[in-house]
Amino acid sequence: MSAFSVQPLLEGRSLPLLLRADTAGQPLGEALPMLRETIDRHLTDCGGLVFRDFSLDGPDAFRAFAAGFGHPLLTYEFGSTPRSQVTSGVYTSTEYPPHQHIPLHNEQAYTRDWPMKIWFYCMQPALEGGETPIADSRAIYRDMPPAIRERFTEQGVMYVRNYGNSLDVDWQQVFGTDSKSDVEAYCAGHDIECEWKEDGELRTRQVCQGTARHPVTGEWVWFNQAHLFHVSNLEPEVRESLLDVVGDEVDLPRNVFYGDGSPIDDETLSTVRGVLEKHKLSFPWHAGDVVMLDNMLTAHARAPFKGPRKVIVAMAEAHRRS
Repeated sequence: MSAFSVQPLLEGRSLPLLLRADTAGQPLGEALPMLRETIDRHLTDCGGLVFRDFSLDGPDAFRAFAAGFGHPLLTYEFGSTPRSQVTSGVYTSTEYPPHQHIPLHNEQAYTRDWPMKIWFYCMQPALEGGETPIADSRAIYRDMPPAIRERFTEQGVMYVRNYGNSLDVDWQQVFGTDSKSDVEAYCAGHDIECEWKEDGELRTRQVCQGTARHPVTGEWVWFNQAHLFHVSNLEPEVRESLLDVVGDEVDLPRNVFYGDGSPIDDETLSTVRGVLEKHKLSFPWHAGDVVMLDNMLTAHARAPFKGPRKVIVAMAEAHRRS
């Protein structure tokens, strides 16, 4: 059976760790049994792995590889961004326009339920850009100014979402149903407050964690998407025009507050973004690369790109905040 090498992908960094086939073309799914001990030993230490020079024959083979870790692949429930299903348990990466940057975040950290594992498979790297930067959520937590870290830990974060009206994703797409009663049942089961507005559209509120403790390592991580949902994430002219349309910050397509409902000031989120940027690590995709992340230990992003790009995603090992 073909062997593989293990080394840091980036000089002087333990994240990510590169697992590289010694003989190019070894099927990744077939190699999984010999890779498992290395994966199990290193993933919770470094937080992320890159598999390179293995072969993977399309989305179904990717699905089989991700499912080979023993947990059912997850559906993209209560999503916040547009994406499409490629095959069962496999989705496109976020379908934002190529010129847009997607900031660092941990998948579904805006909820009380999230995947512990996430995989990215690069079927086609972009002609220019299109990297998937990553960052150590433990280091971000440690580097966050204590006053900010403590308030996010103690109060948590309240996410307010207003769906549809051509301003954001429709609630039917987010919840995967046309039934209001099904939406209400989902919300009741996930500690989400929901209300139907006079125009028939939906508003939800959910108080979630600002930081979290990893269930295996016991380490604290920065774990929220306040910097993405907050109105300060919008370009100033977009922010102004949206407020002109909706009239109040609570009616914006999405916004975020401290868990007690008090506002988070722009300066706080600017500081948060600065810490995230400081810890961002970037590397170019190679065709056929697979990246595996511990979703609590490692955040991910997307750089703008030019030309066709195809990166697909799978998630597994559901975890619910206790």
